[in-house]
Amino acid sequence: MKLNSRAIPCLSAQRKCAAWIKYTSVMALLSASTIAGANGIALNEQSASSAGTAYAGRSSSALDASTIYGNPAGLTKLKRTEISGGAAIISGSDDISDAQSSVAGTNKGDSVPLAVVPFAYMSTPLDDRFSIGLGLYAPSGLINEYESTFQGRYQGSYSSTKEVTLQPTIAWRINDYVSIGGGPTINHFDAKLQNYLATGALNNGQDTRVTIKGDDTAIGYNVGLLVDLSDATSWGINYHSKVSYHLKGHTEVSGSPSVIPLDGKYDNKIDITMPESVDTSITHHFNSRWTGYLGTTWKRWSRLKKIEAINSDVSALGQSAGLERVGEPLNWHDTWSTAVGASFQLNQQWLLRAGYAYDPSPISNADRSVRVPVGNRQVVTLGGAYLPSPDLTIDFAYGYLWESKASVNQPNNSGLQPEYSANYENSANIFSVQATYRY
Repeated sequence: MKLNSRAIPCLSAQRKCAAWIKYTSVMALLSASTIAGANGIALNEQSASSAGTAYAGRSSSALDASTIYGNPAGLTKLKRTEISGGAAIISGSDDISDAQSSVAGTNKGDSVPLAVVPFAYMSTPLDDRFSIGLGLYAPSGLINEYESTFQGRYQGSYSSTKEVTLQPTIAWRINDYVSIGGGPTINHFDAKLQNYLATGALNNGQDTRVTIKGDDTAIGYNVGLLVDLSDATSWGINYHSKVSYHLKGHTEVSGSPSVIPLDGKYDNKIDITMPESVDTSITHHFNSRWTGYLGTTWKRWSRLKKIEAINSDVSALGQSAGLERVGEPLNWHDTWSTAVGASFQLNQQWLLRAGYAYDPSPISNADRSVRVPVGNRQVVTLGGAYLPSPDLTIDFAYGYLWESKASVNQPNNSGLQPEYSANYENSANIFSVQATYRY
């Protein structure tokens, strides 16, 4: 059968559309999964008192009610009712170099807007053995927004994810040396991911925009053990469980060419499992002034092997384009991060802190994208605490974060997403403050 010459461009466009739909959905899903905790999007900013030592000793020190996140067993160390809250301000920068693509565009970098990460906790002892508490914090999050003329906009133009956790907690002091604690975590996660398709040749120079949204609430748990090895040394271990989300939302296509009329919203379902982690650390008091902290955290990134989205209410053309079901392997690997820190008691009112941390990236060069172009991370921190009265503590910290050069090399697998390669050098300035009131 001989095809009408006028039909050939449309059929070719539909074949490209099928490949594009699969690749676009996969890349959006990859981005959604990465916000679950890679070192570029996992948040450590749940406490300013721990930030000063680069979060070293988080599971072996109970500085205030924020121990609900770091090690809930630490609540037994708090002898009074506490209300603690604060925020971290993150100013990130991404410098792009050696960018290459078959299409023109800009590479300004600095796609990460100023972000504020709040947290709040409260705790109270019930008696000399049991304590309870409640924490509200953000374990992960991501936001980046490239300029409209970004050369890699076809691989990713906008990404925003938020995860918020509410954690009721109970802790029990078994004896004078050992305490345990834990509680369920009620977690809400939502994501919005966007990119463009190079359909200008079929659409009077206009690109097609694809937006994927979804959200869900899921349950996990956080448990910890705290042991006083001696009067000067304590050891702790804390476990944050995996959290399995079943996001529901929609995939929206807008600005598509008339020969590929896919504009509309398609209901979707996306399964994402945020991997578990184990943090263990040692705190040692050298004397009445100096305290040292050493810790390590393991994250089970190897859970992210494959991800799949199921779309419903898809038009006949969308079905022929393969929009109903898409999937892709991820092939991430587990990581170990380490941190070391120290504090110095200057006088009764002032405490000084410092720390260093190293956090390797679980993303290989083959998996790295413009949405999460992270490399191996290092952080140096300075901080302190001011006690204007025995009932009030003001904690503060500053951290400078930098990453190794990370390469992005994304091919044009769909025919409508021009290839893009570049090197990224990321850094951030992080300011944290926290107030704790005791009564």
